[in-house]
Amino acid sequence: MLVLNNVEVRYVGVILVLKGTSLEVPDGEIIALLGANGGGKTTTLKAISGLLKVEEGEVTDGSIEFDGERIDRKTPDEIVTMGIMQILEGRRVFEHLTTEENLLVGGHTLRGTVAKTKTELERIYHHFPRLKERCNETSGYLSGGEQQMLVVGRALMARPKLMLIDEASLGLAPLMVKEIFEILKDINEKEKTSMLLVEQNVRVALRIANYGYVMENGKIVLDGSADKLRENEDIREFYMGLSKVGEKKRYSEVKHYKRRKRWLA
Repeated sequence: MLVLNNVEVRYVGVILVLKGTSLEVPDGEIIALLGANGGGKTTTLKAISGLLKVEEGEVTDGSIEFDGERIDRKTPDEIVTMGIMQILEGRRVFEHLTTEENLLVGGHTLRGTVAKTKTELERIYHHFPRLKERCNETSGYLSGGEQQMLVVGRALMARPKLMLIDEASLGLAPLMVKEIFEILKDINEKEKTSMLLVEQNVRVALRIANYGYVMENGKIVLDGSADKLRENEDIREFYMGLSKVGEKKRYSEVKHYKRRKRWLA
């Protein structure tokens, strides 16, 4: 469905962020894009959605194709109408609008009657019952978890083929993270919505993903099936804080740890 082929991205014409990034998102699958802060993960999502342009960024080499059509020169609104929705980091709700009004904004690209819009709302409320309970409340007063549910539901209102999800777990309690990721998995399985998931919580991302890529310093340094990455020694030690299966490293052991990641050797 989505193919990035040797993509290079620069900001203001000089700051090189992505350095030949290539990855694929097959139809109906969840793909995890993992890595530390500043590695280029969010820039990758914005290159796909067209939002680079508002930050003086551009794809300067390579290509991005969606359903066989090149999109790296298209505008964000054109990309949205093709079926790609990005959920930005930080739970960007319209705080002065109610929960339901936020959802209706997400459905502005729908072509149909009031009855169809109502049907789509009920579909979102089925996935997120808590949003139905809060439908008339001002969204700025929702909890962090409820706001994350809201931005996911708002994106789903447009019936996207592909969702780009940036740090869905950020700042949320573990139980809320578990609930949201279970809902994302359920949406993927029942509606066959493809997802490209940028996430620092490696454990939860690989629990629902089919395949994953690890990005550092603007490059893909490792990729493989979710099962394979979960068992990878470097992933376990550098991203999960584990050594042997189920064993956590003590901080006193980690802070002076000298072994380099194999892909940096």
